[in-house]
Amino acid sequence: MNTDTDRVRRWRLVLGGDGAGPGSGLADAQLSDEDSGVDAVLAALYDRPDEEAAGGPRSANLGASAPRVARWLGDIRRYFPSTVVQVMQRDAVDRLGLTRMLLEKELLSAVEPDVHLVGTLLSLNGVLPEETKETAREVVRKVVTELEERLAERTRAAIRGALDKASRTHRPRPGDVDWARTIHANLKHYSPDLRTIVPEKLIGYGRRQQAVQRDVILAVDQSGSMAESVVYSGLFGAVLASMRALKTSFVAFDTEVADLTEHLADPVDVLFGTQLGGGTDINRAIAYCQGLVERPERTLLVLISDLYEGGDEEELLHRMAELTGAGVQVVTLLALSDSGAPSYDHETAAALAELGIPAFACTPDQFPELMAAAIRGDDLQSWVARESS
Repeated sequence: MNTDTDRVRRWRLVLGGDGAGPGSGLADAQLSDEDSGVDAVLAALYDRPDEEAAGGPRSANLGASAPRVARWLGDIRRYFPSTVVQVMQRDAVDRLGLTRMLLEKELLSAVEPDVHLVGTLLSLNGVLPEETKETAREVVRKVVTELEERLAERTRAAIRGALDKASRTHRPRPGDVDWARTIHANLKHYSPDLRTIVPEKLIGYGRRQQAVQRDVILAVDQSGSMAESVVYSGLFGAVLASMRALKTSFVAFDTEVADLTEHLADPVDVLFGTQLGGGTDINRAIAYCQGLVERPERTLLVLISDLYEGGDEEELLHRMAELTGAGVQVVTLLALSDSGAPSYDHETAAALAELGIPAFACTPDQFPELMAAAIRGDDLQSWVARESS
């Protein structure tokens, strides 16, 4: 296919049948059987019905038939990669209000699972039919499993390293010598006669402690705008809870507070214990978290919220000041997601910054190093600046 023909073909697929009107030079573009299939699934979602062809916004045309929707879901998986399929599914839900396709077991089993779909399912948790709930759990578990494979061990390794560094010593026991660091520190003591390094200074870790070294409290805003952050928070909460050196608590809140710590053995149970939507009372959540603090100087409180407070903001700031004054390390994540710059309450974020509480967005890939930096006691504002540069 020559370049001009391919360009015409691509524009024909982009504009659709209605856009390729007389005089455009696109109406007569020859489409292969494969291209015709692509054109059909795009038209079903994005083309305007005949009665709207003369003007007005584009609307979709999947129709009301569940079998037709199921065929469409199968077709887009055939023609497009999974990343594009996920975008088209979200468009179908947003543009057409096709939440019903998530309420029917047959249709739900045909979708391409992703974090955004999980967020939508969690928001529908209260209205999912019984026969669909198990399918919904399977979809959520598939996404969580994929995220665990990508993020879980990285998180554990980063935090183990931070905890070990906190107890590093220059007089380690033989089993606790950090040989990589010891060799690097003693390179200048290489002995040609012995053909080896003579370690004049040992570097290692303090005797590994079996007791809990840090208390971590995750306070997670489950208002509707925080859906993606809730999904990642549930996963990370379960990963942190799997580490014996940490005591992890997981508190989800809107205008009510739900302590989901007992469900942390399974992140899917944590996620289905949340209830996306509703208002936000951050002050009430922080009041509950205050009651969980037993060792202030060993406690890290991570508030994950866009900071749009529907409760008592003045009292919230007072509580935060009390926590930091007692020695609790407090961090605010405006979002824990891959969705770019979040919307958040700038005034509340600024007020927290005056209390010495950093407030910034964090991607899931950055979260392990963030937690490690917090445990080491690093300057988190400097850490954010480095990560952003």
